[in-house]
Order: sequence, then structure tokens, then C-alpha cells
Amino acid sequence: MWYFARAPCVNAAKNSKLLGLWNRPAAFMSTLLINQPQYTWLKDLGLREENEGVYNGSWGGQGEVITTYCPANNEPIARVRQASVADYEETIKKAREAWKVWADIPAPKRGEIVRQIGDALREKIQVLGNLVSLEMGKILVEGVGEVQEYVDICDYAVGLSRMIGGPILPSERPGHALIEQWNPVGLVGIITAFNFPVAVYGWNNAIAMITGNVCLWKGAPTTSLVSVAVTKIIAKVLEDNKLPGAICSLTCGGADIGTAMAKDERVNLLSFTGSTQVGKQVAFMVQERFGRSLLELGGNNAIIAFEDADLSLVVPSALFAAVGTAGQRCTTARRLFLHENIHDDVVNRLKKAYAQIRVGNPWDSNVLYGPLHTKQSVSMFLGAVEEAKKEGGTVVYGGKVMDRPGNYVEPTIVTGLAHDASIAHTETFAPILYVFKFKTEEEVFAWNNEVKQGLSSSIFTKDLGRIFRWLGPKGSDCGIVNVNIPTSGAEIGGAFGGEKHTGGGRESGSDAWKQYMRRSTCTINYSKDLPLAQGIKFQ
Repeated sequence: MWYFARAPCVNAAKNSKLLGLWNRPAAFMSTLLINQPQYTWLKDLGLREENEGVYNGSWGGQGEVITTYCPANNEPIARVRQASVADYEETIKKAREAWKVWADIPAPKRGEIVRQIGDALREKIQVLGNLVSLEMGKILVEGVGEVQEYVDICDYAVGLSRMIGGPILPSERPGHALIEQWNPVGLVGIITAFNFPVAVYGWNNAIAMITGNVCLWKGAPTTSLVSVAVTKIIAKVLEDNKLPGAICSLTCGGADIGTAMAKDERVNLLSFTGSTQVGKQVAFMVQERFGRSLLELGGNNAIIAFEDADLSLVVPSALFAAVGTAGQRCTTARRLFLHENIHDDVVNRLKKAYAQIRVGNPWDSNVLYGPLHTKQSVSMFLGAVEEAKKEGGTVVYGGKVMDRPGNYVEPTIVTGLAHDASIAHTETFAPILYVFKFKTEEEVFAWNNEVKQGLSSSIFTKDLGRIFRWLGPKGSDCGIVNVNIPTSGAEIGGAFGGEKHTGGGRESGSDAWKQYMRRSTCTINYSKDLPLAQGIKFQ
């Protein structure tokens, strides 16, 4: 049985002026949501009926006008005028000029600006989280949490601004020193995906800024309002500090703008988050000009539960990892490997847990599960379910489109597939969990690694030896290797990213800051002699 939240949007209406539209007359529903009284909070973010999608110190845009939609009801929210190629060219030039100012500011002072950006985001965290929920479709607590990630990485970057740098190394020559000097790459292009329209930009932006770079952002067209709203918050901070707005530029747009960024030698580093298919094209274009790219691509993540696993941890972990954000995280669990002795028990527990999921408008605080982002996502979900059946899988839960407005599908569990089934090796951005039986540690570690992606993975066990084998060279080949927690829900303090077809990039914490800088090894002779390395005599 599905549990639909009773009295949709009542709580949200009290807390954030949001209200459901299911009982509205058709004529009223045809208007933009931003013009309806219950959505006046959108204007608190500086949004209007038609918004300019280019920022380079001033707002503009001469490209196509697009409309963004609410996935919960497919109603239009507002319009955004995207960048033309001419807008892009102007913005690149202004960003390069802004870098000349920004690079000369000491790193701790740059950190102070990032601190102010974090504070400005804190002030708008609830209303910006509402927008993420409305335009992307994720539940409200996740929308607010995503803005919190940007705030957290700003805090992290402030401290980092006083610590970045390289070592002084001993020289084999007397009177000499080796210094590792780190400098900003210059202009960082940031292309983000719809599923994390705030956080992924934040990971890149905060670290790129404190390392001395300027940023040019192209968000997903379907979440353009989020891109505009976030940029307005940042622009105000830069303006208040009398800094060039082009330090954090924005060009909303489609593939034409993304292609221009990938091919442009003035973009010193291109950070791309998206599908493996598109990321591969981006990598080719950037490499063709010997540029630098940071790729965060697909994931086909697995949870492995051994016979000794604590099932009170396994079931809620699998539930959150598979169903959270309606299966639209790059770290979503798509494969669940269960030891043959616990398989049936865990599947039954999962089915009961799935039946308790509260479905409804994502901005209702009682809801745990919202819609897919687009109608195309629904079609992909249905196609994957049918393909799983053709390949021998059994749908033991879900598998259908929900009978309600918006892009809602049933969270789905499929059993009976072979571990190497084609559909199980294909990332479908939807809440489909493929469940498999295994017998031995050796075989299941191999099954975890046999997919082309290598983003996130997790095992559940109490065996200390197995845990360290899992973390070691013959264990998981992923960039995120967890124990007794889900595959999703990474913290900002660690470097985020994956291997193989996931792209190899690292963002956020640890030493990911190095991706945004270039390294020079400097040998300094402070003596009056000129000894050569390796004792070479050249006389």
C-alpha cells in the first residue's frame, strides 16, 4: 500500500507559503506558478516571470527563452532567457579580466569573500531549498540539505584558504632549495547537472575561488531558476565588496554553450557533472586542445550484505540509497548483493519498508519520496523495467507509473537477474534496485567491480579482516568505499569522485583543491656556486 501524505502541502503552506495545485481550475493552472499568490516567495530570491540567464557583472541574455517546470505537477514555474554565443564570448572576456583582479588578492582575503557567500546562503537557505524542491523535484529536506552542502564547503574553504601550498624540499646541492609553488589555473568552467543544482556548483565554486580562480557556470537548463537565484546571492556579495561580478559568471544555455566551453582554450579547467556518454564527448573536446577536465560522471553502485551483517542497518541503508532523491543521485544504490542465507529475509523486509514510503508533493515536510525530474525520465524508467523482465528479472515490488499528477513512478525492486545482465550494468537514473544472491566474498567483490563505472560501493559485515580486504587493492575499485553505511550521502570533508567511466575527477574536500591549481617545482640557488644535479661536471 502506498502512503500518500494527507492534506498535501498544509505544513509547507504554513512554513514556506507553498501550496498544492491539485484542485485548482484549469485556467488558473495554465499561468506561471510565480504569478500565483502561494508562490510569491520566489520573488524573495529576485526571480521574475522572465529572468535574464547571463551574468558577467551585469544581467542580460539574448538567447532562446525557455520555461522551467515543476516535476510534481508539470506546471510551468517561470521563464529564463538563455545565453547566445555572443553573450558567452562577452562573458568569457569579462571573466578573464576579472581574474587579473581576483588572482592578486591574498588567499585568506579570498577566503573572507567565500565566508560572506556562505553567510548569504545561510540567510536564504530555506527559501532556496524550497526552490530546489520545486524545480528539481527532490523532497524539501534534501533541497535544504543541498544548500547546506554549499554553506559547509564555504566554511571548509575559508580554513583551506590559509593552508593551501606546497612543501619546501631538501636539495642534494648545497646552497639550494626546492620549493613546490601552486598557482591558480585561471578560469574554471563549471557545468552541473539537474540532480544537484546547488551543491555541485558549490563544491567547485568555493574551492576554485579560494585557490584564485574565476568561475563560469552553466547549470542544467531544467534547473535554470536555481542557477539564477544562486548567482544573484553571490553577485550581491561581490558587489558589496566592490569586486568584479564576472568573478562568478553565469551563462544559462544548452549544448551550444557547453560545447563552446569544452572547446575554448580560455577555459583553463572544465568541471563537468553529467552522464558518461556526454562526459566522454566533453573529455575528447577538452583533450583535443590539451586542456584540463574534471569529470564526475555515472555510477552503478552496489551494496553488499554478508551473512553476518546487521540487518537493522542493511534495510534502512538500502532503502535510503535506492529510493532517496527518487533514485536520481549519482551515488544511488542500483545493485544489492545479498548472501544467499539472508537474501529472502532482506527482500521481504525491504518490500515492507517500501510499502511505508510516504509519497507526495516534495515540498511537504512529511513526504519522503517525490517525482522524477522529467517525463523523459519516466519513459526511461518504464523501458528499464521492461528490459529487466526480458532478461529474466522478476519485479517483486513497484514497476509502474503512479496514477497522480507529475512524474511519479513506483520505487521498484527486481530479483532473479544474472549478476552480469545487461540492464544491471546500465545506469538508469530511476529508483530501480536489482537484487542478487551471492555465495562467496571473492565472487561478490568481483561482481561489484565488473561494471564500467566506479563511483560508490558499500559492504555490511562485522568481519574485520573482510573490511580491510574490501578497502585494499583486491577489494572495491570505486572512489567511495564504505562500510556499514549506504552508498549515498557523502560528506564534504572527503574528496568526492570515482574511477573508470565515472571519470576520475575529485571535488570537495581532502586535497581536491589541487585540481584547481597548477604546480611548479622551483629550484632556488642562494649560494655563490653553481653545482649541477647528479654531480654532473660541465666545464
